[in-house]
Amino acid sequence: MKYIKKIFFFATIFTIVISCSTKKDTIVNRNFHALTTKYNVLFNGKEALKKGVEELNNNYKENYWKQLPIEPIKFDEDKVVVPTFSPGAGFGDSEEEEKKELTPFDKAEEKAVKAIQKHGMNIDGIERNRQIDDAYLLLGKSRYYSQRFIPAIEAFNYVIANYPNANLIAETKIWRAKANIRLDNEERAVESMKLLLVVRDTLEADLPDEIKEQGHTALAMAYVKMDSINKVKEHLLKATRTLKRREQSARNLFILGQIYSQENKKDSAVFVFDKLSKFKKAPYKYKIHANIELAKNFSKDSSSIALIKRMQKLIKNRDNRPYLDELFYQVGVLHENNDSIHTAIDYYNKSLRANVGSDQQKTYTYEKLGNVYFKNSKYQLASSYYDSVLSTTKDKNELRIRRVKRKHKNLASLIKFENTVVLTDSILRIASLSKEAQIKYFENYIEKIKKEDEEKAQQLLNQIAFGGSNGNSLQGNNQGKWYFYNAQSLNFGKTEFKRIWGDRGAEDNWRWSSIINTGSDTIDSLSVITKNLSYDLESYLKTIPTDTNVIDSLKIDRNQALYELGVIYKEQFKNPQIALQRLERVASLNPEKSLVLPINWHLYQIYNTSNSSKAKKHKDLIINDFPETTFAQILQNPEKKIKEEVTVDEVENSYKEIYYLYKENKFEETVVKIDEIIATISDSKIIPKFQLLKAYAIGKYKDRKSYETAMEYVAVSFGNTEEGKKAKQIIEKLRE
Repeated sequence: MKYIKKIFFFATIFTIVISCSTKKDTIVNRNFHALTTKYNVLFNGKEALKKGVEELNNNYKENYWKQLPIEPIKFDEDKVVVPTFSPGAGFGDSEEEEKKELTPFDKAEEKAVKAIQKHGMNIDGIERNRQIDDAYLLLGKSRYYSQRFIPAIEAFNYVIANYPNANLIAETKIWRAKANIRLDNEERAVESMKLLLVVRDTLEADLPDEIKEQGHTALAMAYVKMDSINKVKEHLLKATRTLKRREQSARNLFILGQIYSQENKKDSAVFVFDKLSKFKKAPYKYKIHANIELAKNFSKDSSSIALIKRMQKLIKNRDNRPYLDELFYQVGVLHENNDSIHTAIDYYNKSLRANVGSDQQKTYTYEKLGNVYFKNSKYQLASSYYDSVLSTTKDKNELRIRRVKRKHKNLASLIKFENTVVLTDSILRIASLSKEAQIKYFENYIEKIKKEDEEKAQQLLNQIAFGGSNGNSLQGNNQGKWYFYNAQSLNFGKTEFKRIWGDRGAEDNWRWSSIINTGSDTIDSLSVITKNLSYDLESYLKTIPTDTNVIDSLKIDRNQALYELGVIYKEQFKNPQIALQRLERVASLNPEKSLVLPINWHLYQIYNTSNSSKAKKHKDLIINDFPETTFAQILQNPEKKIKEEVTVDEVENSYKEIYYLYKENKFEETVVKIDEIIATISDSKIIPKFQLLKAYAIGKYKDRKSYETAMEYVAVSFGNTEEGKKAKQIIEKLRE
């Protein structure tokens, strides 16, 4: 019996040793290496590849405001450490390679190479291990994700050339096409995919649904790079017929809906996003954003009540907390579309206050709030929100951000003049009060800021006593007791009091500066006095201007700011109501003579479309008081509307010719030529250039007054152009 067991044991060992050989083509050898390859080496390699793909997907930052890429991968060569493998080489041959930390894709490639080298059974030019084609496919995939596309194509080509009847040949061709797309060989990828999906599917054998989805997805990738949107839609539609691959199918549906939305095909977009929201196997991130996109593609002719209820239900779901900023924003958009502005603003603010929110979403919310306030003529508030957009965004070159920046820049001058008006009005109003009224005003102001400072100090003490400003609890037995029993709080309070008030005796009216204890050598009297200037009545009274020249200068600044505001509101923001308020007010304040003509000209232009009697009043004033000006001549002989008789190129060439006349000191001829050309280009944007050149020419051969009048016409008529601003600067220098 013992001999039989020994014989059986040694026979088993001998069989195993014999089956390990890759040079013998036997059933035992083939099955042994196939099983070892599949359930050991390849299994570990595929798990490593799966882990790497999951890491790529999880680390990819989606931007749902733009069209998503079909493959959510952002290749970053600097972050991928790729060792070099060569046929027949071992692993870890050098100490340097051993120290390198392999990525999951490196490990997958290592396992694929190991399977090929140790379990390959290439006998007489024929591979006997049926798992080796899987190993080469794994090798190509790992190289693809490592951004080594040419070596990846080599691996795919090896499978296609040597295993033409393998069951994974179609998948391999798809991966080869994807690698070609990454190498900008889209035409080759399209050709190979058409051969696969059309020829094989119709002539040889029907392809599985999952392979069809992969093939059409690859074609959509190729056509995205070729900017063929119609072809992209066609293949995304085909790729989403069966929805076998949950992750990629959901992504394809979302991208298809985005394309329809960009083409303003709202009904088609709503249909696709609704289908995605009901796709049970879809990853939740796509389903929740599909619901958000439904709100984005809302049209006013459909009922928004159901959509708002749907979004409110999503907001109440605790699982949607990471998406609250986007959900609140979209509810705000729906309310704004329904003209419920106050409710919309409330939801926009909720979006900003959401605990979990992206900076990208915040830029859109800030922009929306800025636009709302801009439409309601609250330009200063709008500017503050546009400023928040610019300080929050990370992509300064985005077209949307550049537009916001331009809008914010345009508002900057308006806000500067508005602040000038507020400041000068306040100073002039206080300066006009009696001495007693001024004292009473500043006493009330000092009491107000004292109260505010005391409240702030008390809040700071409470924070230290009950956990600190950062929410960290104080250590020790005094925690939770009244703050005067807390040594740390008490010491802080004493230090802070002394810093603000200095040394004060225990007596009435201790806050007055005259009570300061000057006997202590440790007090820096200068810092104490400086600290208490905000509570010193005399320091405020000294700032009130009493000199007539100073007060007149303030009035000039205020009047100029009011005029500039009127022009900005009229010309730049197309808001005649506010423009009238500013211009009418400055007209009633007895402005300096240089402003009378432009003020009345702009008032005439505004009233000419709405109030003929008031328009006539300003027209008569210009004609009677400024009869020699260009404005009076225009009013007396209004120009007839003349159709454009010359093209833009001809206008530019004419300008060049006239400019050469000016450079040749032919100033009178320059003026004549400009008058002739202007009569034919009444609607051209180049007119300000002609008028400024005309003013320069007039200044060369006429007197100073004529030159100033010509420049004044340019400054008033084209105030918001570069030429108008240049004319204003020249006028200021002439009047110095």
